[in-house]
Order: sequence, then C-alpha cells, then structure tokens
Amino acid sequence: MWALSHVVVLFCLALPPSGAPTDAVQLRLFHEQAMRAHRESNIDLLLEHDAADFVLASRGEISHPSLEERRARLGSYLQRTKFTEYRDVVEPVVTVSKDGTLGWVVAQIHAQGVQSSLADKKEPVEFDSAWIELYQKREGKWCSIGNVSNFKEEAKR
Repeated sequence: MWALSHVVVLFCLALPPSGAPTDAVQLRLFHEQAMRAHRESNIDLLLEHDAADFVLASRGEISHPSLEERRARLGSYLQRTKFTEYRDVVEPVVTVSKDGTLGWVVAQIHAQGVQSSLADKKEPVEFDSAWIELYQKREGKWCSIGNVSNFKEEAKR
C-alpha cells in the first residue's frame, strides 16, 4: 500500500530545478486527492479539478454528466458512505503524452466501509475497482476530463 509519505517522497524527488512538480507528479497528486476525498467523504475535494465537459464510461454506458449532476450523485453517495479503507492495491500507472497536453492515471483500489440506505439502515460495503482517470492541460493547468471505471465481480461460489 502506498501511503501519503510515499507520495511526498515522490513529489520531492520529481521537482525540477524550478521547484514546480513535474506533470506526472501533479497527476499522481490529483489521484491521491481523489482517494483522500473518498476517505473523507468530501465532494468538493473530489471534484476540484473536474472540467465541465467531463465524459464518463462506466457499467457499460458512456455519459456526459454536468458538474451539478456529478456533485448531486457523488455527493449523496459520499454522504451515505463512510470508508474505513480506500486504498491503492498497486502503485498507479501515471503517463503524460509527449507533447504534455494529455495525461492519464490507471488505478486499482480496494474499498471497505459502511453505507447508509435512504431509510438510514447501515450496510457493510466492500469492493475492488479499477479505472483510468483522464486529464488535459488547459491554459497551463491540468483538469480532469473523464473517467473509465469497472468493478471486480464477486467470485461465484
């Protein structure tokens, strides 16, 4: 498991002489911010870098949810879910295009916690998921432009 201390070490090692983090380090830090947002149930932290023209591919469908739709759906989910564990299973793969305008993070996580239903019934939640976070540099700043995700199916018994 990669702890925040590992990210800090990577961040420090990847600083060029100018003192600014490399593009790859910035994207790795964005990923860690998303992980922290889930652990803290913080929708603002999760959506901080999202573009308005975000594209989502999940559960066999492609959609273009607005920022308000994402805030409503994910905000409700995070309010009802308290993760005791939300961690990378393997070190994320971070890649930046040669021209420095596109980047992606491929991640695999394990999550565990408790989720409240609308009737306030608490149920355990546990899952494994993998996804690709898509980024584009716009006006010199990275923003999240999409996500492709999937969930590992439970083994048939």
